[in-house]
Amino acid sequence: MKFASVCVLGMGYIGLPTACTFASHGLRVTGVDVNPRILDVLRNGEVHIEEPGLKSVVQEAFRSGHLRVGSAPVPADAFIIAVPTPINADKTADLSFVVSAAESIVPHMRPGNLIVLESTSPPRTTVDIVRPILQRSGLRAGQDFYLAYSPERVLPGQILHELVENARVIGGIDTASAEAGKELYSVFVRGEVVLTDATTAEMVKLMENTYRDVNIALANEFARLAEHFGVDVWQAISAANRHPRVKILKPGPGVGGHCISVDPWFLVEAAPELAGLVAKARSVNDEQPRYVVDLLRRELGSLAQRRIAVLGLTYKPDVDDVRESPAIEVVQLLAQEGAQLTAFDPLAPQVALSAERVDSLERAVSRAEVVLLLVPHQALREIDPAQLASLTPARVAFDCHSVWDRTTWARAGFRVRTLGAPSAA
Repeated sequence: MKFASVCVLGMGYIGLPTACTFASHGLRVTGVDVNPRILDVLRNGEVHIEEPGLKSVVQEAFRSGHLRVGSAPVPADAFIIAVPTPINADKTADLSFVVSAAESIVPHMRPGNLIVLESTSPPRTTVDIVRPILQRSGLRAGQDFYLAYSPERVLPGQILHELVENARVIGGIDTASAEAGKELYSVFVRGEVVLTDATTAEMVKLMENTYRDVNIALANEFARLAEHFGVDVWQAISAANRHPRVKILKPGPGVGGHCISVDPWFLVEAAPELAGLVAKARSVNDEQPRYVVDLLRRELGSLAQRRIAVLGLTYKPDVDDVRESPAIEVVQLLAQEGAQLTAFDPLAPQVALSAERVDSLERAVSRAEVVLLLVPHQALREIDPAQLASLTPARVAFDCHSVWDRTTWARAGFRVRTLGAPSAA
């Protein structure tokens, strides 16, 4: 089989790079998004996502004539669904975007089509939800068209590289569908292509992120235990990781992003009686922002009217993504305590925030009593404490990631408090 045209639904963190990568390999690509602002940004040669190299790739795809964008699907050889799958307030999966995307494809389907779901989804979404919708076309999955699930497995900041180089898991509703998926992605994938069934592929994606979530929860719990026993958890983790079969991740103010902080709940929703450990790990990490606030309260006493400079708002360092950010959760909790907050992040976009958002480090700290590092962006890791001391009356520094050298900061006159360490340096 030969795929000459692809319609990619969802021009977000995965859909847009995927569409451009297909276009750069000569396929005719239509990128679809229901947000008119995103379409306008792309048509003007700009991008709405901060990702190294993406802007130039998008511009080249448009110049080549291989990429166009629109608000609705068009007939194509293959369709890729790469829309968000957020969680509801009750921690269940919101599949409304997946359902809408699948429904929008139906009028354009024809025999021989391949439809691939890339959106992270609970097990059996492909066979139990997407397949029945697509079969409203009058075509039968596995007989008239191919249907597969292939999860994205890329790291923000390295998406363009990892789309091509990472191993690609493709799960079909039957063997022919998996092979069709391999034919499509082999256009650009240089990593190993692993074929399986659709539900296994869905499970693989959830397992990968749940593994990391459980490991981070363990690190966060170790941090709490270390403080209880008067131990520096960062030293303890470093020593433990010298064991050849141990790799403990790092604690922090919580877990964010659309993957690790969300995907485990899909397993809990699908089989709550079997996912006790998964649910507990999620609870530990979800509680971590409140634990940070509790540490601040222990250190400072009442937080009401305390002037705190918050550094970092994204869900991880050196990206502009604020989805499910624990830093924002910390800000909201501090605001509820009555703290007076100024927030600075050199990368984060404008977001609704219970704090005064400022555009420079100097403005953030100018009246602060406490400097709170929530996200260790490179620029924030490299702050010179002696220079900072000249910009702020604050003499308390709270580091949630143990990236500020405590001795150097102490010499500059700061009382340093590090998450997972027993006392100020």
